[in-house]
Parts: sequence; structure tokens; C-alpha cells
Amino acid sequence: MNTENRLYQEAIRVATMYYYQGLTTEVIAREMEFSRPKVSRLLNYARQNGLVEIRIVDVHQAVSPLAREIRDRFGLKEVHVVPVPELMGEHVWLERVGRFSANYLNGVLSDDQVLAIAWGTTISEIAANLIPKRLADLKIVQLNGSGNTFNPDNRYAANILQHFAECYQANVMLFPVPTFFDYQETKDSMWRERSVRRIIELQEKADVYLYSIGAVDAGVPSHVYSQGYLEPEDLNELQREGVVGDLATVFFRSDGSWEDIPLNRRASGPPLTMYRDAKRAICVVSGRAKIPGLLAALQARYMTELIIDEPTAREMCRRSGCNEETPS
Repeated sequence: MNTENRLYQEAIRVATMYYYQGLTTEVIAREMEFSRPKVSRLLNYARQNGLVEIRIVDVHQAVSPLAREIRDRFGLKEVHVVPVPELMGEHVWLERVGRFSANYLNGVLSDDQVLAIAWGTTISEIAANLIPKRLADLKIVQLNGSGNTFNPDNRYAANILQHFAECYQANVMLFPVPTFFDYQETKDSMWRERSVRRIIELQEKADVYLYSIGAVDAGVPSHVYSQGYLEPEDLNELQREGVVGDLATVFFRSDGSWEDIPLNRRASGPPLTMYRDAKRAICVVSGRAKIPGLLAALQARYMTELIIDEPTAREMCRRSGCNEETPS
């Protein structure tokens, strides 16, 4: 038996003894003649490689007052507020939210589904924390192009989607077009191509959408704003138009309007009405700079579910007049 197979078999045996038989790590170490640190390492290996799935089953369906207030106020199906150490800063908040979201996805996704993903800093953090789970005939599709003047090869988005594909043993459909076209006429022409239409049709029939909200001045910078995707004149235009955020590089104002923003005519992302009509549209947000965009997206109903860190959720409620102590 090679080293990898032996590690796998040992991890399975240790996980079975720990989770099914309820034995302590001390007892397992004694029975298997391992050290306790080795038992801990094997349990960690089992969790990280999808040999163990951990689900929290809340039989009372308890929802925190904060999550309940956000859910009810904005008509969402589900809200998950992730506890984080507030003093540790937004990089840690994002890491915790990414880890939570990665675990949450394993309970959401199933066989024969289509998962549509908008690449970006937040989704990259989720990808880094994914736990392997084999799904039959899961398809993953990229929601918006990722080429720009400085890096036209789509590599950043491709790496994110590849993480998802490898984790779920899924087929992935990349969207190899610019994030923003130089000319609307070029985009219109490409959108008539059958190869592009095929990708757009897959986006439109997705069972699950996964995305975040982009913000110009986020504590952890949004990739599209920090990596040369927008020219200075583009940023000036967004300021003139009163833009507060974007979904898959389609920009919107505080009232949720987006159709008449000139840059959107050259953007590769889907129309925002798609999220409003989605079966399951999961928006993952971390960081206070995203609050204006998040509030606009919530009011416009551009999501069905929200995953958010606790400090950002509290500040959002404060700004919008939520009362998290409202009794159920």
C-alpha cells in the first residue's frame, strides 16, 4: 500500500472511531498505537479532503435577532450572520466568511445542478476554503468576463473556477471575453455568436448563483477596482452616475437602477434582473465599505440569501434603521 492510500485508510478509520463510535482522541491513539497529535492530524485530513461532512442541524430553526431582522426587513429566504472577532480587522472577517460560505455550499449544491459564479476577491476566498464533495453532473459557469488591457488571459477568474471544479468534480464553462469591451458594438456582435450564446443560456438557467458586491474603497480591495480593469475616465463616470456597487461588474446606484449607466452597455456581466428572478441567489459580503452597495442590492431584491460578517451586519442595520432586538 502506497503512502497516500495508507493515509486515506488511516483517516477513514480514525474518523469512523471518532464520529461514529464516539471515542476520544486519547482512546483512538491507544487502540491504533498512534500519538494523539497524529490522530488529530488524521481527523483534520479527513475534514479537509471531504471524507467527513459536518452539518449543524438546528432542530428549533433558531435565527439570531440580527439575522431575523435583516431577513424579514428585506424579504430574504435566508440570512447567515458569521461571528468574527471585530478587533482583528476586515482581512480576518473575510477569511471567516469565506470559510463559512465554503462549508455552507456543500449543503446547498447537489447533483445535476448549474452553479453560476461571479469571480472576485470574496469568491476567491471561498474557493480557497472549499471542502471536496463529489457531485454528479454539476456544471459551473462563469458569470462575467475577466480579461482586461493588462491581463487578457482570463487567468484570475479561471483559477477561481478551477478550484470549484476540482472540489466538486464538476464541468466548468469559462467566459473568455473582456470584463469591459471598448465598444458596445463589439459586445453586441459577440453576444450574437453561438459559442457566447451557449454560455449566456447556461447562466440564465443556473440553479444557484454565487457572488459578492464590488466596492471601490473596500478594506480588502475588490479585484476589479484594484487590478486595472477600469480606466480613470471609467471611475470618473461611475462617480458622476452615483454608483454604489456592482454585481459581476454591472454597476448600480443607491436606488438599484442600472440600465442607463453607460459603462454597463460595455460590461460583460448579466442583467441585474437575473438575480431577482433566480431560484437561489447567494450574496456573500464582508467589510463595511460594501454597505451602501449591499443596502441598494437588498432594496432592489438582487439576492435571495445573504451571508455576512457580524460587524458589517450590525453597521448596516444601524444605517438602515433596523432594530435587531425586535422579538420574534
